[in-house]
Amino acid sequence: MWGRYCRKKVLGTMILIVDLLLMIIDVTYSILCAVVRTFLHPRLKSIDGELCLITGAGGVLGRLFVLEFAKEGAHLVLWDCDTAANERTAQLARELGVEVRTYTVDLSKRQSIYDAAERVRAEVGDVSILVNNAGVVAGRRLLECPDELLERTLLVNCHALFWMTKAFLPQMKARNHGHIVTIASALGLFTTACDYCASKFGAVGFHESLAHELRAENHDGIKTTLVCPYIVDTGMFSGCEIRKEIRNLIPPLEPLYTVQQSMKAILGEQEMICIPRIMYIVFIARDFCEDGEECFLEAADGDRVGLAGDPHRQTQRLEQVVVKVRLAGILGESKTFI
Repeated sequence: MWGRYCRKKVLGTMILIVDLLLMIIDVTYSILCAVVRTFLHPRLKSIDGELCLITGAGGVLGRLFVLEFAKEGAHLVLWDCDTAANERTAQLARELGVEVRTYTVDLSKRQSIYDAAERVRAEVGDVSILVNNAGVVAGRRLLECPDELLERTLLVNCHALFWMTKAFLPQMKARNHGHIVTIASALGLFTTACDYCASKFGAVGFHESLAHELRAENHDGIKTTLVCPYIVDTGMFSGCEIRKEIRNLIPPLEPLYTVQQSMKAILGEQEMICIPRIMYIVFIARDFCEDGEECFLEAADGDRVGLAGDPHRQTQRLEQVVVKVRLAGILGESKTFI
């Protein structure tokens, strides 16, 4: 009996050592790829002639995305619930010489999305680039926020992603060609404003699940990009207070800078981008948390240093971090370089 127990312990230790060695090799390879990417920028793809649909096109970020895609030669389909703002954006894009169609759509209503999607397919064609940009925020504490505002935030920021993808993904799968962009938020990686952060947390989870599903189905021609910017100075959070120490460390982002960085990630087929880069720390740190709450390192009292739990659980967490880092694009993946 004692001999069998010893053999099991030895076998378990050997498996742990092998797992750690494989992980070290994996990380080393990825770091080398990252070094190469630092000096050789990935080739940006051409989207000239592609049909791109952008939601929330009448807003500040939406308008900038429209103009950036127009500069790349994409044909545009613009959705917004504000008809006048949508048309103003369309006019600016037309001045750049691209074809633009506008639709007034309420993204909080599933049938409105499906009906508009049918019209787009009938009147314009199959969408090959889908940019889920629209977003709303109530900006109130949970018990102070009316149910209607909470529901609208979740519907527009999270539920609409499912409906939009279901409406346009089948045509992408049929051709194994397309690109789905989710404009989420770094606030979806940690909690502040209840309604907004919860909805963006859902957006991040949706996008990660979608990316895994496409990869499992071998739809390698359909790319995905998750954009997680910090608070962008669009006026959307004008009623929200940012703690002074955080504002000094990470001021709100300029809209144009945010969109330009996002476009580099989209055209470079990067799977995820956090803006600014310091937000990657928050993204990766989630997987070092015990029970989803306590950080792996608590230097304040010295009670906990390292990962809690058994060795196998530690290895699994470290492997998850490698996957997260890869997704974030920090360690890089094999790509085609100029």
